[in-house]
Amino acid sequence: MYNSFSEFIDKYGARPSGSKVLEDSIDHMINLTIGSGLNDVTTEEVEVPHWVRGTETLEMLQPHYKKVAIIGLGPSISTPSKGITAELIVVKTFKELDSLNKEDVQGKIVLFDEHYTSYGETVIYRVQAASKAARKGAVASLIRSVTPYSLYTTHTGSQHYDNDVPRIPTAAITVEDSHLLRRLFIRKNKIVLKLKMESTYDTQKSRNTIIDLKGAVDPDKYVIVSGHIDSWDVGQGAMDDGGGMMISWFAPVILNHLQLRPKRTVRAILWTAEEPGLVGAAQYLKLHINELDKINFIMESDEGTFEPLGLEVGGSKDAVCIIAEILKLFTPVDKLKVSKNPGSDIILFINKGIPGASLMNKNDKYFRYHHSEADTMDVENIDDVVNCAAFWAAVSYVIADLSVDIPRH
Repeated sequence: MYNSFSEFIDKYGARPSGSKVLEDSIDHMINLTIGSGLNDVTTEEVEVPHWVRGTETLEMLQPHYKKVAIIGLGPSISTPSKGITAELIVVKTFKELDSLNKEDVQGKIVLFDEHYTSYGETVIYRVQAASKAARKGAVASLIRSVTPYSLYTTHTGSQHYDNDVPRIPTAAITVEDSHLLRRLFIRKNKIVLKLKMESTYDTQKSRNTIIDLKGAVDPDKYVIVSGHIDSWDVGQGAMDDGGGMMISWFAPVILNHLQLRPKRTVRAILWTAEEPGLVGAAQYLKLHINELDKINFIMESDEGTFEPLGLEVGGSKDAVCIIAEILKLFTPVDKLKVSKNPGSDIILFINKGIPGASLMNKNDKYFRYHHSEADTMDVENIDDVVNCAAFWAAVSYVIADLSVDIPRH
């Protein structure tokens, strides 16, 4: 299994939404499934965003010259061909920006040197920085990369433009450069930057990939395991989310190989276009909206495949109690965390009342590599990935083979 994972990552590398390499990687997983002896594999078409990064440069012209590492946030617009040369102002929070007069921001570049607390709390600066800055008249926005630790790494990710303000270019810089610019700004230095960014945007056709191990008793009831096959356009997409995708693919494949057929169908879904906004999962939900009662439980691995710890569960009290009892079979991989938001793609289904869970793993270093060039196979550990795969397959089998359905209420 690990060799298949490593070969997949090294062969295809980054797999951005809408790209040919993503579609080639989907074909690879289809062929790998059939070659592994499981023929029940289908795809469903999805129209997905296709944002392509071009040349990106950022230079500090004053108070001294310095090349600044930069990475655009998708789907940022381009700058004019000659770039944008403007004075910089630095703020820490949206509240601090709101306290400034519009004339103090007009025509300038805004840097949000936000303090990292957790990804869930801090990512709002990546998502909203451009529109918040544009509302004050800024010509571009920058953020400190959303990471707790940096060795001069830039971290990309998706951002959102509000419809009622101009769209401005937006990008992330390293933690180190963000700190430098803040120190210069505090000391009353005039900071002038020159920003150049190029990109293109259209939509393309992609596919969700669905792999079924039919249930022996209730084949029309599903326990879903899932991960997303797309990635950002930097690094290899090994951690986010090659590992989660691969262990989810592995679950029905290994159960089929071992001739273990639970009562309900174990369905693996390899989501497409998660990174630009849960696009594949939203399309699956749309196509299967009248069949949601058939989903008994839905699982997702999208926060690393480090040492497995247990499950983060969303659902009714009765559902949580049942999962807690199941986890006792897997000691010491028996940790349980109750959450209203236990995953990315599956939150769309949790919000519809379907119980579900994500893989808890020892991922305290996850956001050091997340959405950066550092997300490579070097992050992965063979023992951890194999243990995650074994746990994922076994727990999906147990849930699918229960004598009762997981209660929703």
